[in-house]
Amino acid sequence: MIRIHVRRKALGGTEILRDVHLELAPGERVAVLGPSGVGKSTLLRIVAGVDRVFNGEVERPDNIAIVFQEPTLLRWRSVLANLTLTHPGLSDEAAGAMLGRVGLGGKADLYPGQLSLGQQRRVALARAFVGRPELLILDEPFVSLDPALSEEMIALTESLIAETRPSVLLVTHVLAEAQRLGDRICRLQGSPATLA
Repeated sequence: MIRIHVRRKALGGTEILRDVHLELAPGERVAVLGPSGVGKSTLLRIVAGVDRVFNGEVERPDNIAIVFQEPTLLRWRSVLANLTLTHPGLSDEAAGAMLGRVGLGGKADLYPGQLSLGQQRRVALARAFVGRPELLILDEPFVSLDPALSEEMIALTESLIAETRPSVLLVTHVLAEAQRLGDRICRLQGSPATLA
């Protein structure tokens, strides 16, 4: 069980989040909807353990993966190295198989700058799923993609989730994405923001 209780989170004296309570069962997919700037990414950083300056507590597994709005790849490392660096002990064969699974077979030796944005997003998905996370955090991973590519990426993400069955916490401002990827939808709203 993943338990999130953020009593208070402030930035520079401005309270961003208050009394945010959320629980995820193993394998459950929860989508958090909210407008830009409401605090969705702040909540995810807290859940991921990146932001530890808040009043509250988070119980989560150690094996987590995050897919950010941008691919956040190391541009000076090959596609293959971006996977193996993140997952020590991962064989080149296993990494290559995951690249093939996301449609990037034959691209292992390229660098992120040699890939399209859509291909970079596929590398980010491969990096997240290759470690078979218990908790997958998705921070608006389909933002700025054209509709056709967004549909491809959502379908690929659905398929990978079905194969690995992690608990999923997705934040988005797009209702259709929340409905596709979430078993349950919550809304983050207000100032300071809370879940409704």
